[in-house]
Amino acid sequence: MILITGHVILAPEHRARMIALGAEHSARSRSEPGCLAHNCHVDVENPDRLMFVEEWESIDAVRTHFAVPASGAFVAEMRALSPQPPAIRIYTAEDITAKLMG
Repeated sequence: MILITGHVILAPEHRARMIALGAEHSARSRSEPGCLAHNCHVDVENPDRLMFVEEWESIDAVRTHFAVPASGAFVAEMRALSPQPPAIRIYTAEDITAKLMG
C-alpha cells in the first residue's frame, strides 16, 4: 500500500474556496482506480492547515492519479491561493493492525 500525507496552509481570504477544493479533490480521487481512501481534514491544532491522508493500492495507481489533469489543476490552484507551498510525503506501508491487535 502507498500512504500519502500532505498539507496546505489556508489563506484567510481564500479559506472557504480552499476547503471546498480539498473536499472536491478528495471526492474525485476516491473514484479513481486503486484509491483505497482519500480524505481532507482541517487540523484541529492549527485551523489554518488543511490536511490530506490518502491510501493507494500501488505506486502505479498513484502515478496515474498524479497524471489526471484535474489533480494537476488542483495543486496549481492550491499553490496560487496558499501563502506557502503545499507539502506532501509519500510512503510505502504495510497494514499490521491484526498482528498488533490480535
